[in-house]
Amino acid sequence: MPSPDLCTEEEVVHLVHAFYSKVRKDPVLAPIFESHITDWDRHLARIVDFWSSALRGTARYKGTPMPKHAALPGLTPELFHRWLALFRETTQALENVELQQRADDLAHRIAGSFWYGYQARHST
Repeated sequence: MPSPDLCTEEEVVHLVHAFYSKVRKDPVLAPIFESHITDWDRHLARIVDFWSSALRGTARYKGTPMPKHAALPGLTPELFHRWLALFRETTQALENVELQQRADDLAHRIAGSFWYGYQARHST
């Protein structure tokens, strides 16, 4: 369950920005993200809201990420594994072990859910 006691808002901001800094430098993932995100400041703020809601229970995120992700062309399991690997690399550097574990668990479940949703949309 999300809990405001899990971490601070600053920790969420740090996690999101550190992770997307890695994504934007990654030779495999960067081209995908760069071709779909035109306003990184807006995107990062939205992702901070998402993770703040998921981890701290702030309920700031109001959106449906599945349709946008499912509409992307050419995604593969390897891309999801790469995304998770960079995420885990980012969380491993966190001092807050409880945040690290909760964020990793959520990221794994999110990636699985997105992949299944993606497959469902593209299997026809």
